[in-house]
Amino acid sequence: MRLVIFALDGLFDTGLTVLLDTFAMANELAASHGFATEPFDVRLVGVRRRIRTAHGLSTSVEPVSTISRADWVVVPAPGIREPERLIERMQDRDARDAMTYLRSWHADGIGVAAACIGTFLLAETGLLDNREATTTWSLAPFFRQRYPAVNLDDSRMVVASHRVVTAGSAMGHLDLALWLLRQASPELATLVARFMLIDRRSSQAEYIIPDYLAHADPLVARFERWARDNLSLGFSLQAAAAALSVGPRTLQRRTEAVLGKSPLAFFQDLRIERAQHLVSVGYDLEKIASEVGYADSATLRTLLRRRLGRGVRELRAEMR
Repeated sequence: MRLVIFALDGLFDTGLTVLLDTFAMANELAASHGFATEPFDVRLVGVRRRIRTAHGLSTSVEPVSTISRADWVVVPAPGIREPERLIERMQDRDARDAMTYLRSWHADGIGVAAACIGTFLLAETGLLDNREATTTWSLAPFFRQRYPAVNLDDSRMVVASHRVVTAGSAMGHLDLALWLLRQASPELATLVARFMLIDRRSSQAEYIIPDYLAHADPLVARFERWARDNLSLGFSLQAAAAALSVGPRTLQRRTEAVLGKSPLAFFQDLRIERAQHLVSVGYDLEKIASEVGYADSATLRTLLRRRLGRGVRELRAEMR
Protein backbone atom coordinates (compact mmCIF):
# COMPACT_ATOMS: atom_id res chain seq x y z
CA MET A 1 0.00 0.00 0.00
CA ARG A 2 1.38 3.40 -1.02
CA LEU A 3 0.65 5.98 1.67
CA VAL A 4 1.23 9.71 1.58
CA ILE A 5 1.19 11.68 4.84
CA PHE A 6 0.42 15.28 3.90
CA ALA A 7 2.23 17.46 6.44
CA LEU A 8 1.63 21.18 6.90
CA ASP A 9 3.31 23.66 9.23
CA GLY A 10 2.13 23.62 12.83
CA LEU A 11 0.76 20.10 12.85
CA PHE A 12 -0.03 18.09 15.99
CA ASP A 13 3.24 16.34 16.83
CA THR A 14 1.66 13.23 18.34
CA GLY A 15 -0.67 12.76 15.36
CA LEU A 16 2.27 12.70 12.94
CA THR A 17 4.45 10.41 15.02
CA VAL A 18 1.59 8.00 15.75
CA LEU A 19 1.05 7.53 12.02
CA LEU A 20 4.75 7.13 11.23
CA ASP A 21 5.45 4.78 14.16
CA THR A 22 2.43 2.55 13.51
CA PHE A 23 3.28 1.97 9.87
CA ALA A 24 6.98 1.50 10.71
CA MET A 25 6.00 -1.13 13.29
CA ALA A 26 3.79 -2.83 10.68
CA ASN A 27 6.67 -3.07 8.22
CA GLU A 28 9.03 -4.36 10.92
CA LEU A 29 6.60 -7.05 12.06
CA ALA A 30 5.77 -7.99 8.48
CA ALA A 31 9.45 -8.66 7.78
CA SER A 32 9.72 -10.98 10.80
CA HIS A 33 6.47 -12.84 10.01
CA GLY A 34 7.10 -14.03 6.50
CA PHE A 35 5.87 -11.14 4.35
CA ALA A 36 7.85 -11.04 1.11
CA THR A 37 8.04 -7.25 1.02
CA GLU A 38 7.25 -4.33 3.31
CA PRO A 39 3.50 -3.80 2.90
CA PHE A 40 3.61 -0.03 3.41
CA ASP A 41 5.49 2.52 1.37
CA VAL A 42 5.08 5.68 3.45
CA ARG A 43 6.15 9.09 2.23
CA LEU A 44 6.00 12.38 4.10
CA VAL A 45 5.19 15.22 1.71
CA GLY A 46 4.23 18.88 1.86
CA VAL A 47 3.79 22.02 -0.19
CA ARG A 48 7.04 23.29 1.35
CA ARG A 49 10.38 21.49 1.63
CA ARG A 50 10.45 21.79 5.42
CA ILE A 51 7.74 21.95 8.02
CA ARG A 52 7.75 22.93 11.68
CA THR A 53 5.46 21.14 14.10
CA ALA A 54 3.32 22.77 16.77
CA HIS A 55 6.11 22.12 19.28
CA GLY A 56 8.70 23.73 17.02
CA LEU A 57 10.40 20.60 15.71
CA SER A 58 11.59 20.91 12.13
CA THR A 59 11.73 18.18 9.49
CA SER A 60 12.23 17.97 5.76
CA VAL A 61 9.44 16.66 3.54
CA GLU A 62 9.26 15.60 -0.08
CA PRO A 63 7.73 18.15 -2.47
CA VAL A 64 4.13 17.27 -3.18
CA SER A 65 4.86 17.55 -6.91
CA THR A 66 6.94 14.35 -6.71
CA ILE A 67 3.90 12.21 -5.89
CA SER A 68 2.64 10.49 -9.01
CA ARG A 69 0.89 7.50 -7.44
CA ALA A 70 -0.67 6.69 -4.07
CA ASP A 71 -3.41 4.56 -2.59
CA TRP A 72 -4.19 6.87 0.32
CA VAL A 73 -3.36 10.41 1.37
CA VAL A 74 -3.59 11.03 5.13
CA VAL A 75 -3.96 14.49 6.68
CA PRO A 76 -2.73 14.74 10.30
CA ALA A 77 -4.33 17.32 12.59
CA PRO A 78 -2.98 20.84 12.94
CA GLY A 79 -1.96 21.72 16.47
CA ILE A 80 -4.78 24.23 16.89
CA ARG A 81 -7.86 23.87 19.09
CA GLU A 82 -9.43 27.34 19.00
CA PRO A 83 -12.11 27.75 16.26
CA GLU A 84 -11.08 31.33 15.39
CA ARG A 85 -7.41 30.38 14.92
CA LEU A 86 -8.39 27.29 12.97
CA ILE A 87 -10.41 29.37 10.49
CA GLU A 88 -7.45 31.70 10.04
CA ARG A 89 -5.08 28.77 9.53
CA MET A 90 -7.23 27.29 6.78
CA GLN A 91 -6.99 30.57 4.87
CA ASP A 92 -3.18 30.42 4.71
CA ARG A 93 -1.69 29.80 1.29
CA ASP A 94 -0.18 26.41 2.10
CA ALA A 95 -3.51 25.18 3.48
CA ARG A 96 -5.37 26.41 0.38
CA ASP A 97 -2.77 24.73 -1.84
CA ALA A 98 -3.18 21.52 0.16
CA MET A 99 -6.95 21.59 -0.42
CA THR A 100 -6.40 21.89 -4.17
CA TYR A 101 -4.16 18.83 -4.14
CA LEU A 102 -6.63 16.85 -2.04
CA ARG A 103 -9.49 17.57 -4.44
CA SER A 104 -7.31 16.61 -7.41
CA TRP A 105 -6.10 13.37 -5.82
CA HIS A 106 -9.60 12.36 -4.86
CA ALA A 107 -10.82 13.05 -8.39
CA ASP A 108 -8.06 10.71 -9.62
CA GLY A 109 -9.40 7.89 -7.45
CA ILE A 110 -6.94 8.19 -4.54
CA GLY A 111 -8.39 7.68 -1.07
CA VAL A 112 -8.18 10.62 1.33
CA ALA A 113 -8.26 10.40 5.12
CA ALA A 114 -7.94 12.75 8.08
CA ALA A 115 -7.95 12.50 11.85
CA CYS A 116 -9.03 14.83 14.64
CA ILE A 117 -8.84 18.51 13.60
CA GLY A 118 -7.42 17.43 10.25
CA THR A 119 -11.02 16.59 9.35
CA PHE A 120 -11.71 20.33 9.18
CA LEU A 121 -9.22 20.70 6.33
CA LEU A 122 -10.95 17.83 4.54
CA ALA A 123 -14.39 19.36 5.14
CA GLU A 124 -13.16 22.71 3.86
CA THR A 125 -12.44 21.10 0.47
CA GLY A 126 -16.10 20.07 0.14
CA LEU A 127 -15.15 16.39 -0.12
CA LEU A 128 -17.22 15.55 2.97
CA ASP A 129 -20.41 17.21 1.72
CA ASN A 130 -23.36 14.80 1.79
CA ARG A 131 -21.16 12.10 3.32
CA GLU A 132 -21.07 10.57 6.77
CA ALA A 133 -18.06 11.72 8.78
CA THR A 134 -16.71 12.09 12.29
CA THR A 135 -14.41 14.62 13.93
CA THR A 136 -12.93 15.42 17.31
CA TRP A 137 -15.86 15.49 19.75
CA SER A 138 -14.60 18.67 21.42
CA LEU A 139 -15.10 20.76 18.26
CA ALA A 140 -18.20 18.96 16.96
CA PRO A 141 -20.55 21.93 17.62
CA PHE A 142 -18.30 24.23 15.60
CA PHE A 143 -17.97 21.60 12.85
CA ARG A 144 -21.76 21.29 12.57
CA GLN A 145 -22.22 25.04 12.28
CA ARG A 146 -19.49 25.49 9.66
CA TYR A 147 -20.24 22.39 7.56
CA PRO A 148 -24.01 21.77 7.65
CA ALA A 149 -23.84 19.67 4.47
CA VAL A 150 -21.76 17.00 6.26
CA ASN A 151 -23.63 14.14 7.96
CA LEU A 152 -21.64 14.32 11.19
CA ASP A 153 -21.68 11.53 13.76
CA ASP A 154 -19.13 12.55 16.38
CA SER A 155 -19.91 9.50 18.53
CA ARG A 156 -18.03 7.26 16.08
CA MET A 157 -14.27 6.79 16.10
CA VAL A 158 -13.72 6.04 12.40
CA VAL A 159 -16.14 6.64 9.52
CA ALA A 160 -15.43 5.40 6.00
CA SER A 161 -17.49 6.74 3.11
CA HIS A 162 -16.51 5.92 -0.49
CA ARG A 163 -12.72 6.26 -0.17
CA VAL A 164 -13.00 9.18 2.22
CA VAL A 165 -12.19 8.30 5.83
CA THR A 166 -12.37 10.46 8.96
CA ALA A 167 -11.29 9.64 12.51
CA GLY A 168 -12.06 11.15 15.90
CA SER A 169 -10.27 13.04 18.60
CA ALA A 170 -6.46 13.32 19.08
CA MET A 171 -5.49 9.65 19.40
CA GLY A 172 -7.94 8.93 16.62
CA HIS A 173 -4.77 9.06 14.49
CA LEU A 174 -4.01 5.65 15.94
CA ASP A 175 -7.48 4.31 15.10
CA LEU A 176 -7.11 5.67 11.57
CA ALA A 177 -3.70 3.99 11.17
CA LEU A 178 -5.16 0.65 12.29
CA TRP A 179 -8.09 1.05 9.90
CA LEU A 180 -5.64 1.52 7.02
CA LEU A 181 -3.60 -1.47 8.22
CA ARG A 182 -6.71 -3.64 8.14
CA GLN A 183 -7.35 -2.71 4.51
CA ALA A 184 -3.98 -4.21 3.62
CA SER A 185 -3.90 -7.11 6.08
CA PRO A 186 -6.33 -7.77 8.95
CA GLU A 187 -3.84 -10.26 10.40
CA LEU A 188 -1.02 -7.72 10.41
CA ALA A 189 -3.31 -5.08 11.94
CA THR A 190 -4.12 -7.47 14.79
CA LEU A 191 -0.44 -8.21 15.30
CA VAL A 192 0.48 -4.51 15.42
CA ALA A 193 -2.33 -3.80 17.86
CA ARG A 194 -1.08 -6.55 20.19
CA PHE A 195 2.56 -5.43 20.04
CA MET A 196 1.67 -1.78 20.64
CA LEU A 197 -1.07 -2.52 23.22
CA ILE A 198 -3.72 -0.75 21.17
CA ASP A 199 -7.35 -1.22 22.12
CA ARG A 200 -9.88 -1.30 19.30
CA ARG A 201 -12.41 1.48 19.92
CA SER A 202 -15.49 1.92 17.78
CA SER A 203 -16.87 4.95 19.60
CA GLN A 204 -15.86 8.26 21.15
CA ALA A 205 -19.15 8.46 23.02
CA GLU A 206 -17.94 7.49 26.48
CA TYR A 207 -15.08 10.03 26.31
CA ILE A 208 -17.30 13.01 25.50
CA ILE A 209 -17.64 15.63 28.24
CA PRO A 210 -21.21 16.93 27.84
CA ASP A 211 -20.81 20.26 29.65
CA TYR A 212 -17.74 21.10 27.51
CA LEU A 213 -19.88 20.82 24.39
CA ALA A 214 -22.77 22.73 25.95
CA HIS A 215 -20.60 25.80 26.48
CA ALA A 216 -20.39 26.27 22.72
CA ASP A 217 -23.79 28.04 22.85
CA PRO A 218 -25.29 30.27 25.59
CA LEU A 219 -28.77 28.72 25.48
CA VAL A 220 -27.42 25.17 25.46
CA ALA A 221 -25.12 26.07 28.36
CA ARG A 222 -28.13 27.29 30.34
CA PHE A 223 -30.01 24.11 29.45
CA GLU A 224 -27.06 22.03 30.65
CA ARG A 225 -27.11 23.77 34.04
CA TRP A 226 -30.89 23.28 34.33
CA ALA A 227 -30.56 19.62 33.38
CA ARG A 228 -27.91 18.92 36.01
CA ASP A 229 -30.11 20.52 38.67
CA ASN A 230 -33.07 18.37 37.63
CA LEU A 231 -31.56 14.95 36.93
CA SER A 232 -33.50 13.32 39.76
CA LEU A 233 -36.83 14.69 38.52
CA GLY A 234 -36.73 13.26 35.02
CA PHE A 235 -36.98 15.14 31.72
CA SER A 236 -39.76 17.36 30.38
CA LEU A 237 -39.11 19.45 27.28
CA GLN A 238 -41.91 21.84 28.23
CA ALA A 239 -40.55 22.30 31.76
CA ALA A 240 -37.01 22.88 30.49
CA ALA A 241 -38.12 25.41 27.88
CA ALA A 242 -40.30 27.27 30.40
CA ALA A 243 -37.43 27.46 32.89
CA LEU A 244 -35.20 28.93 30.17
CA SER A 245 -37.89 31.34 28.88
CA VAL A 246 -37.86 29.92 25.34
CA GLY A 247 -40.29 27.84 23.32
CA PRO A 248 -39.88 24.03 23.21
CA ARG A 249 -39.20 24.11 19.46
CA THR A 250 -36.47 26.74 19.93
CA LEU A 251 -34.72 24.59 22.53
CA GLN A 252 -35.11 21.50 20.35
CA ARG A 253 -33.66 23.22 17.27
CA ARG A 254 -30.75 24.78 19.17
CA THR A 255 -29.57 21.58 20.84
CA GLU A 256 -29.83 19.67 17.59
CA ALA A 257 -27.86 22.36 15.74
CA VAL A 258 -25.12 22.62 18.37
CA LEU A 259 -24.93 19.09 19.77
CA GLY A 260 -26.42 17.02 16.97
CA LYS A 261 -28.97 15.51 19.36
CA SER A 262 -32.28 16.27 21.01
CA PRO A 263 -32.65 17.82 24.50
CA LEU A 264 -33.78 14.42 25.78
CA ALA A 265 -30.73 12.66 24.35
CA PHE A 266 -28.43 15.24 25.94
CA PHE A 267 -30.27 14.86 29.25
CA GLN A 268 -29.66 11.11 28.99
CA ASP A 269 -25.95 11.75 28.41
CA LEU A 270 -25.80 13.75 31.65
CA ARG A 271 -27.62 10.96 33.49
CA ILE A 272 -25.09 8.41 32.27
CA GLU A 273 -22.15 10.64 33.15
CA ARG A 274 -23.47 11.20 36.69
CA ALA A 275 -24.38 7.55 37.21
CA GLN A 276 -20.97 6.38 35.98
CA HIS A 277 -19.24 8.68 38.47
CA LEU A 278 -21.43 7.52 41.38
CA VAL A 279 -20.88 3.87 40.47
CA SER A 280 -17.11 4.42 40.42
CA VAL A 281 -17.08 5.89 43.93
CA GLY A 282 -19.14 3.03 45.33
CA TYR A 283 -22.67 4.38 45.76
CA ASP A 284 -25.51 1.87 46.16
CA LEU A 285 -27.21 1.32 42.80
CA GLU A 286 -30.72 2.03 44.10
CA LYS A 287 -29.54 5.40 45.41
CA ILE A 288 -27.83 6.17 42.10
CA ALA A 289 -31.01 5.31 40.18
CA SER A 290 -32.97 7.71 42.37
CA GLU A 291 -30.42 10.51 41.92
CA VAL A 292 -30.56 10.32 38.13
CA GLY A 293 -34.32 9.93 37.86
CA TYR A 294 -34.92 6.21 37.38
CA ALA A 295 -37.57 4.31 39.29
CA ASP A 296 -35.45 1.20 39.77
CA SER A 297 -31.87 -0.01 39.50
CA ALA A 298 -32.68 -2.64 36.85
CA THR A 299 -33.44 0.06 34.29
CA LEU A 300 -30.20 1.84 35.14
CA ARG A 301 -28.17 -1.38 34.86
CA THR A 302 -29.56 -2.01 31.39
CA LEU A 303 -28.90 1.56 30.26
CA LEU A 304 -25.31 1.58 31.53
CA ARG A 305 -24.49 -1.64 29.73
CA ARG A 306 -26.17 -0.51 26.51
CA ARG A 307 -24.47 2.90 26.46
CA LEU A 308 -21.03 2.03 27.88
CA GLY A 309 -20.70 -1.60 26.88
CA ARG A 310 -19.90 -2.53 30.47
CA GLY A 311 -21.90 -3.42 33.53
CA VAL A 312 -21.73 -2.05 37.07
CA ARG A 313 -19.17 -4.65 38.20
CA GLU A 314 -16.81 -3.81 35.33
CA LEU A 315 -17.14 -0.06 35.93
CA ARG A 316 -16.26 -0.46 39.60
CA ALA A 317 -13.34 -2.75 38.82
CA GLU A 318 -11.86 -0.15 36.45
CA MET A 319 -11.60 2.38 39.27
CA ARG A 320 -9.75 0.12 41.72
